[in-house]
Amino acid sequence: MPEIIFRQPTIDDAQAIVDFYNIVGGETTFLSFEQDEYPLNVEDQVQSIKAVAEQKNSVMILAFENDEIVGIGTINSSNKIKSRHSGELGIVVKKMYHGKGIGSQIIQQLIEWAKSNGITTRIQLDTRCDNIGAVELYKKFGFEIEGCLKNSTLLNGEYYDLYVMGLLLDK
Repeated sequence: MPEIIFRQPTIDDAQAIVDFYNIVGGETTFLSFEQDEYPLNVEDQVQSIKAVAEQKNSVMILAFENDEIVGIGTINSSNKIKSRHSGELGIVVKKMYHGKGIGSQIIQQLIEWAKSNGITTRIQLDTRCDNIGAVELYKKFGFEIEGCLKNSTLLNGEYYDLYVMGLLLDK
């Protein structure tokens, strides 16, 4: 496995994060956006990094090989009292780094972070039902399929279903 460094972002990473997401959007159809369709520009990404850093129940983890981002994992949570305990997990690894354990390491770090933050007791995610590799990866960490959202994604004229998966954390 390559030498991978994991850390939380600084505002100096904003451009690299935007570039990363715009590239990986074109590497797979499993993301919710296409190539060059990432919704944040650099200034918005700076604000997002600052906002996440101020929240005790949200986090972003970057995976680097040398100085290049090769994966990003996030848990985003609401500040609303009734839902702040639940975080939504997002993860993406550059295609050329698939199968090297980077995604597993990011997920493990996100789960450990969530268990230690004193707020998060549930992590959920959505993934396309036909993304078998991702579904199996999430199951490996204890995520369970909680439901199916029919025709949730439209791609090239074809509809795809999404699984809603959840993990309840032991405190």
